[in-house]
Amino acid sequence: MAIEIPEKMLAAQVVEFKKPHKIHEIPTPGKDLDENDLLVKVAVASLCHTDGMVTNGAFDTNLPCIASHEGAGTVVKVGSAVQGFKVGDRILCSLTYHRCGICSDCQGPEQDRQYCANVGGYNGVTRNGAFAEYEVVDGRECWVLPENVSFQSAAPLACAGITIWGGLVRAGLKAGEAVAIVGAGGGLGHLGIQFAKALGLIVIAIDARDEGLQLAKDCGADTIVDARNGKDQVVEEVKTVTGGEGAQATLNVSDHETAAATSAAVTRMHGLLIQIAQPENVAVPFHELVFRDIRIHGSLTGSRTEGQKMLDVVSKHKIKVKTTEFNGIKEVPKAIELAHSGKMSGKPVIIIDQQAIEDQKRSEIEMI
Repeated sequence: MAIEIPEKMLAAQVVEFKKPHKIHEIPTPGKDLDENDLLVKVAVASLCHTDGMVTNGAFDTNLPCIASHEGAGTVVKVGSAVQGFKVGDRILCSLTYHRCGICSDCQGPEQDRQYCANVGGYNGVTRNGAFAEYEVVDGRECWVLPENVSFQSAAPLACAGITIWGGLVRAGLKAGEAVAIVGAGGGLGHLGIQFAKALGLIVIAIDARDEGLQLAKDCGADTIVDARNGKDQVVEEVKTVTGGEGAQATLNVSDHETAAATSAAVTRMHGLLIQIAQPENVAVPFHELVFRDIRIHGSLTGSRTEGQKMLDVVSKHKIKVKTTEFNGIKEVPKAIELAHSGKMSGKPVIIIDQQAIEDQKRSEIEMI
């Protein structure tokens, strides 16, 4: 049975760089849906660090653009060529839109397939995203949600989750090995702790905020290190719990100017630093990089197959996504204000489809 779709919807748009979002009604998309696309009624969308970069014009986004690339919702319309989805499915929306499928990245190793030089765009970054009642997404890129994963937990996984998961994939560690996470108490870091524990890794969590350190502890990190004690003390504490060597690999999700240097310093000789954070410059002293043979690997997100593995782990291990909820698109400015205050613990999520959330509550399934 066809679902009635309104002519207009509420959305939060970037209409001018370095200015607040404009929250107003605009035409609902999807009337002429591409054969490979889905129209999704957005249930929850979350705020990401990248949203601030979009607002500041870092990606030369064509304006106006609906913000947020972290969305989850219900399929209401399916393109004629889409397979594996039907109206009514609960899905996690992908960031990527219309990869070419034929370039060296699209045809390359699985962990590189999220890259594409000829990509059609990125939702919420270069094309319209999830801070709206409806969103058009690529049906070849999205995922059906496991039945026990709530919309609130799912939305941050669209970017934060797959980004930190992709970093762990690139680290290539085996169960029993040690990973350090710098910025462990943030939106990406707290997920990384839980993912790493689910994979059998020993987790060393490094953060410089009381809220972040507490969240890292709550998420099960084996060792908690306060970065405010200075690099020398941080390195000493990491060596103490790793037999004097340091972590086999370190994931840096902090954009603080000294974070990359600290990350390299806590990594053992010949070890691997996965740089995920996106500061203007990544600065590592040469004596860490050269004299200790530290390898640095930049990491963005992860492929569709890796995203499915991530969702399976979230469902099986009941990974908890720390969120702060805001009710309705009109509260986007409040979410941004709290995120910029430095007091945010976890991820800010915007509840857009209240009925979908109520339906979850009535389910007999215990939701994550």
